Amino acid sequence: MPHIDYFFATMSPFTYLAGTRLEEIAAKHNATITYKPMDIGQVFMRTGGTLPKDRHPTRLEYRDQELRRQAKKAGLPLNLRPAHFPVNGAPAAYALIAAQNAGGGDLGQLVHAYTGAVWAEDANLADDAVIRACLEKAGFDPALADSGLLSGAAAYEENTEEAVRRGVFGAPFYITETDERFWGQDRLDDLDAHLCGNL
Repeated sequence: MPHIDYFFATMSPFTYLAGTRLEEIAAKHNATITYKPMDIGQVFMRTGGTLPKDRHPTRLEYRDQELRRQAKKAGLPLNLRPAHFPVNGAPAAYALIAAQNAGGGDLGQLVHAYTGAVWAEDANLADDAVIRACLEKAGFDPALADSGLLSGAAAYEENTEEAVRRGVFGAPFYITETDERFWGQDRLDDLDAHLCGNL
């Protein structure tokens, strides 16, 4: 059975623009997914990248254009200047890790709810009430926001270390069980084609 390790950041605009297409592709191929939220700032710094705030204006201008184009292509609303970005996305990641361990809801919907809260709803993902609302929206117990904080923090750090070790340098990033790597929501069609045996 195919498997995909999904490395992402809870506040990444490109993770938001992926929508739930990964889950649709996985269902099509009977593939399993392990969700691995990571510290994207650490990944950038350790793999030769830079945080958006430190990038040259030309790169930032291109990023804005690309986000606008990709949002239109995906049919998703997008605020290029969200009211609460960046903030600490780690607590949301800890809650997602707890939700993955608990089961019973839709993790793809949870990732999309988190990122949509930032990029479409101008919500503060560092706010416990926002995290709880996202959990509930995805079919999870909102109390998971308060559980497993220590184990969630440890898993988050392990995910970040694993990401760097396995060649991840951005988000979203997809790695198959055969170590085929796909970076960006605009490579989901290639992931699909690979799982079909065409790439």
